[in-house]
Amino acid sequence: MLGRSFQVIGIPWPDLNDGLFYNDVVKPSDSGMSLIEFYSRKYKSSAPLEGWLQRIQNEQITIDGQVITDPETILRIGSEVVYRRLPWKEPDTPYLLEVLYEDDEMIALNKPSGLQVLPGGVFQQRTVLTQLQWWSSKQSSSVSEELHPVPVHRLGRGTSGILLCAKTRLARTQFAAYFADGTSCVGRNRNNTMEEGTKRKISKIYRALVAGIIHDDEVSIDQPIGRMRYPGVAQGLYVATSSGKPAYSKVNVLERDEQGKHTLVQVEIQSGRPHQIRIHLSSIGHPLIGDPLYVAGGQPNCLHSELVDQSFAEDGGYQRPTKPVPGDCGYYLHAHQLVLHHPKTSEVVKILAPLPPILRTHGESEDAGNRVG
Repeated sequence: MLGRSFQVIGIPWPDLNDGLFYNDVVKPSDSGMSLIEFYSRKYKSSAPLEGWLQRIQNEQITIDGQVITDPETILRIGSEVVYRRLPWKEPDTPYLLEVLYEDDEMIALNKPSGLQVLPGGVFQQRTVLTQLQWWSSKQSSSVSEELHPVPVHRLGRGTSGILLCAKTRLARTQFAAYFADGTSCVGRNRNNTMEEGTKRKISKIYRALVAGIIHDDEVSIDQPIGRMRYPGVAQGLYVATSSGKPAYSKVNVLERDEQGKHTLVQVEIQSGRPHQIRIHLSSIGHPLIGDPLYVAGGQPNCLHSELVDQSFAEDGGYQRPTKPVPGDCGYYLHAHQLVLHHPKTSEVVKILAPLPPILRTHGESEDAGNRVG
């Protein structure tokens, strides 16, 4: 795969995104509330009270199509309430995507580090999904209307490598079943091994660079993963916890640093918990090099964080968290290999994403240099 050229897709991002519209229909339980009470209670994680007052006075909220600037307006059952978030400039992010594999059912992309997969937080436009939609809209009109590629799993914003996307309903359904089967196997058998995983319909292998020296050539990790409250993460932060859901990773050491600073590893996961590899490797005392969030023990770097900053930004929302959050980059993790049964033909398909130089073994680096020369 080294030295091979791939088709590249991607359109430069516009300076501002399109903004967002948040629609609500007033329920019986909310009828009689004032407009400011409704938003400051229901969406308190979006903005403080003063921020919602600013949004109302800035003519960003309508009731049944009419702009409302009085925060004490009483809501009536069945009314449609719409908040318009004004367009904003999203943080700089890559936009080019290599196509590693494509056929009528699926497409596999090489996602760069720094690009979010699905909309969330400040990234509502600058995502893989947006680039897929733009690319799909430019395809020939003869292409089936069913071909609307969507990612079928996630990679962390800082993680690079293979991202599998489905083009058809059949592929979406099959891939969802593949991933669900792998996760359910872990839930049924805490002593599960990757040898049993050979029966699975999909297998993912990653490369990572971790702190310290892992002395065993092979390590199995079955640390459960759950959520805890954490500033700046509305739904809670995933961490290593005995009360979490089952998760299983198999780690193979590829190379150890002679100075004892880091270890290059290959990781195969059967379950797909959020941030599983980062949490699992940190849980055994070897967090990923450069990871700003997870430290030894599978816990966040700032367990005793102060309360969320109650001041609000220009758009009325909270200021960006000062503590590390899951989307922060800096670590070295790459989805290198994907083996799966084709959703239509059941043939085995193997996909490789070229390795970043820092995640190659010395032998692979020498081989790459020889090919270039």
